[in-house]
Amino acid sequence: MKKENKESNWKKILHDIIYEADTKQGKWFDIILILTILASIIFVMLESVESFDNKYHKFLNAAEWVITILFTIEYFTRIITIKRPSSYIFSFYGIVDLLATIPKYLSLIFGGTHALVALRALRLLRVFRILKLARYLGASKSLIKALKASRIKIAVFLFSVLVLTIILGTVMYLIEGPSNGFTSIPLSMYWAIVTLTTVGYGDIAPHTPFGQFIASIVMILGYGIIAVPTGIVTSEITKTELQHHNNTQHCSNCNEDKHAKGAKFCHKCGEELNYE
Repeated sequence: MKKENKESNWKKILHDIIYEADTKQGKWFDIILILTILASIIFVMLESVESFDNKYHKFLNAAEWVITILFTIEYFTRIITIKRPSSYIFSFYGIVDLLATIPKYLSLIFGGTHALVALRALRLLRVFRILKLARYLGASKSLIKALKASRIKIAVFLFSVLVLTIILGTVMYLIEGPSNGFTSIPLSMYWAIVTLTTVGYGDIAPHTPFGQFIASIVMILGYGIIAVPTGIVTSEITKTELQHHNNTQHCSNCNEDKHAKGAKFCHKCGEELNYE
């Protein structure tokens, strides 16, 4: 019985450090982990610079192994300190953490000169570590909720833009024609998209006065179109903020972290929260 209590106690302590952000130890853990993630991303970027990699390859390789081992320990600690490991393993952050950890180990399996091309691609998977930062940015949850809530409106908006580009592409194809670079409707649609988004590469441009007139209208229209999705998402963010759950407690059983203010039990599984 005492052995079980001891095991439960150290798991609870580790859980509070790793998952909870309100404790002193939890805050320090988050800060150290964020700095480690940022360092690993910087090392990946520096490794892609050939001259720097040739000069400091041994250091970068050693640093990568240290970071990989630290992430491995963190990954398995997250698994063993939660009562339902599958809730973390198959969650978004669980998959991201795995993708951020395995590339260095995969490089040991896919060795040899013939696999160098594949290795380069595998090494780039380490960039997934930047997604690990998302869990430490409280505002990111509000943004994700707002994007989900506005997905139908944005989909309708994008469909309308697609219809508009088809119409504009067809009109410009008829007005300008192949002689002025508008050799097909798909290419004319490409011009319409580039113009609507105010990118303006300049590889295709109207030459006739009427074509230039339409292009001017499309450019002005583009400014309004860019503002529409911003307004939709901003509106949903405002609604989300009003309904924001500011309880940061993390369930040690099912990995749920969206609880109402003052909640003492998990709304999903009923587990008692580490509420102080």
